[in-house]
Amino acid sequence: MQPKSPIVGILGAGRVGTALARLALAADYQVRIATSRPPEEIALLAEIVTPGARPGAAAEIMAASDIVILALPLSRYRTLVPGLLAGKVVIDPMNYWASTDGTMPEFEGEQSSSEVVQQFLPGARLVRSFNHMGYHEIEQEARPRGQSGRRSLALAGDDADARKAVASFIDELGYDPVDAGPLAASRSFGIGTPIFGGGFSSAELAERLGVTLEADENA
Repeated sequence: MQPKSPIVGILGAGRVGTALARLALAADYQVRIATSRPPEEIALLAEIVTPGARPGAAAEIMAASDIVILALPLSRYRTLVPGLLAGKVVIDPMNYWASTDGTMPEFEGEQSSSEVVQQFLPGARLVRSFNHMGYHEIEQEARPRGQSGRRSLALAGDDADARKAVASFIDELGYDPVDAGPLAASRSFGIGTPIFGGGFSSAELAERLGVTLEADENA
């Protein structure tokens, strides 16, 4: 089977990034992965932990990928290059943990962390998702489309077409996507909400988000 387009670029090779890389590879996507280290230094890691993913420099991956996943500690979001992400579909699974990130005043207000990141990346088509489940669950909870007990994932973003692209990606990786609407709606599934850390069907999650499922979300 030929790899699918778009190319998925993952910034970060921690537990979230590598789990998403393996799921994307299993779904026949082309995957590129970067860390703060030179590509040659992570080549062996990629070969062992994410076999099939191509290591690269972060700037190259941001420029070449169609979907970029920010699998970074949130404290490093300002290392991103806004111009390289302009026009890109960008998935933000990052969470603000003051206990590990340190207190960051910009994330202490009413806005969700993704809204702050979007302001830093004004040209990016940012979609928040994959943030309300544990990294250890990402692979073990994935199920084929239509399988009983398939778990759902919320997504939110201000670009409707980007939300559709991410919803399709979520479905391919093994989850039922539930579109919560604009990026501000991501506050509904952030840390401290009833949704965060919970496992729900698409109907249950839609009810908690106060949205109506589209026909294809129930497929």
